[in-house]
Amino acid sequence: MKNIVLLGAGRSSSVLLDYLKEHADEMQWKISVADVSLNHAKEIVKEHRSFSFHDLSKDVSLKEKLIAESDIVISMLPANCHFEIARFCITHKKHLVTASYVSKEMKEMEEEVKKHQLIFMNECGLDPGIDHLSAMQIIDELHAVSYTHLRAHETGRKNIHGFESFCGGLVAPSCDDNPWRYKFTWNPRNVVIAGQGGAAKFLQEGTYKYIPYHKLFRRTEVIDIEGYGKFEGYANRDSLSYIDIYGLQGIKTMFRGTLRRLGFCRAWDLFVQLGMTDDSYTIPDSDKMTHRQFINLFLAYNRHDSVELKLKHYLKLEQDDVDIWEKLEYTGIFSSEKIGLKNATPAQILQHILEKKWKLKEHDKDMIVMFHKFHYVDTQNKMNELHSYLVVEGSEQHRTAMAKTVGLPIGIVTKMILEGAIQQRGVLVPVHQEVYLPLLNELKNYGINFTEKKII
Repeated sequence: MKNIVLLGAGRSSSVLLDYLKEHADEMQWKISVADVSLNHAKEIVKEHRSFSFHDLSKDVSLKEKLIAESDIVISMLPANCHFEIARFCITHKKHLVTASYVSKEMKEMEEEVKKHQLIFMNECGLDPGIDHLSAMQIIDELHAVSYTHLRAHETGRKNIHGFESFCGGLVAPSCDDNPWRYKFTWNPRNVVIAGQGGAAKFLQEGTYKYIPYHKLFRRTEVIDIEGYGKFEGYANRDSLSYIDIYGLQGIKTMFRGTLRRLGFCRAWDLFVQLGMTDDSYTIPDSDKMTHRQFINLFLAYNRHDSVELKLKHYLKLEQDDVDIWEKLEYTGIFSSEKIGLKNATPAQILQHILEKKWKLKEHDKDMIVMFHKFHYVDTQNKMNELHSYLVVEGSEQHRTAMAKTVGLPIGIVTKMILEGAIQQRGVLVPVHQEVYLPLLNELKNYGINFTEKKII
């Protein structure tokens, strides 16, 4: 009998709970689910004998008690909670799985984790996660080919000249019913403050490039996915760190970005230029303001012009910018509805307004799109382009594509660790063949499969 502790069981954990439930009897797992709210988890699991539920709001020491009794811990809590969980795991010598980026604090635990022969597997969700698996499979396959034309000092992965990767959480085409062609499918706050905290940095044809936040959403790349149409991608904050992660030293182009439907970024840039995505200060008496008064805070005073007219002048919108204006009106920012959030930041208020319009409806389905582009030299010394893409649609509101693509890799890697299938120890990410191959193979059983296409 193996004991699994799942910390955090909100709506994003639906498919992970399904996976654990599916394998519990066969693998002889005992699963302890802990959160401050357990209604959703209980609804998913029903009365399964392998599960127990624990309310974290009633006992501050409960997390450590559960970890001490476990064999492995899955943390679906916010990333800023992982340090405490990791310390408990080291103290009690338990394995740990998260979907979050490896933080500086987590990386500093490397020696202790190795000393106790533990696995702390991070970045094992969608992005980061499935992007690692799929990218490394292709990188290793290209590397495995014998490139006889390369000189000895050019061996390794020098045949790969460029790698671009994009991912987006979107709405399925059948539920694409608003002018933004977008709805919140994950954490809305992360959408509103995306790109802040420094310039986006990447490598393009051997030159380091930087895009400051105020220009981020006007520097986009168009991606065409067969059967799904065109998307636009804007740069993620840091693409350069992936050069070492993927072993691509010497690569000429390294770019990672986020996908949206065409037209989204130009419209979103208007909120950025106005200052409505700023999260650094609060607005007094914001709860008493209307949406209309909120947007007027960012416009010049003119007692004669309407808010709409002042906005058009400030943002230099032309009369024929119908698509942009339709998007702005749809959000409800010009309405006289009260905000109701006390002493909130501009970003919090904008999020609150958008959630009323961009929330998934009961029967809506979301969609995940991931796209990789490789430029590489083949054995004939010719430059080639390879595309690899993944599209996953959710099945219903609770079992979303996002929950599926985050929860399944976490569940599978948890099973692999408990089975002793991973030999490495330390603070890890799933970029090694012993991890990514079994993961990708099992993901295919759940409809998560990449399509590859060589571009002539």
